[in-house]
Amino acid sequence: MSIADPYRTSGVLHGQCLCKAVQITVDGDYIAAIGICHCLMCQRSNGVVFGAFEAAPGTVTATGPVQTYASSSFAERTFCGTCGSALWLRDTGPEPAGYELMPGLFPDAHDFPLISEIYHDKAPAYLPFSGDHRRGTQAQYESKNAHIEGDI
Repeated sequence: MSIADPYRTSGVLHGQCLCKAVQITVDGDYIAAIGICHCLMCQRSNGVVFGAFEAAPGTVTATGPVQTYASSSFAERTFCGTCGSALWLRDTGPEPAGYELMPGLFPDAHDFPLISEIYHDKAPAYLPFSGDHRRGTQAQYESKNAHIEGDI
């Protein structure tokens, strides 16, 4: 059983970016829980920490000035072309990828629990997350994800 299994659900969520130019809808399966990443790429992209909830492939629609940036050889990040709000991260492999969506865009995600942290050993000292959730180091995460070669 996956750590996320108890949080799997289906429904409709509505979100928007800071300037409201991008409107996002999740319609289908998603995980009503947050995972955090402390890798250097996520810190640079988000200013400090990357937190997201997952939605299944084909469940997300967005309208407005959505821009995409290939942040690595295996993933892309999207953002609002007007205000710069981060929207989601997706793997770009041959299989349809799900979405890792920014919870701050969705009012209904406010109460989603934190269930995991990866690259925990790279977390800034000033940003400890407390509570009972799974924590994994860079070495632990990369040993299970061979396509990632070092903390980017």
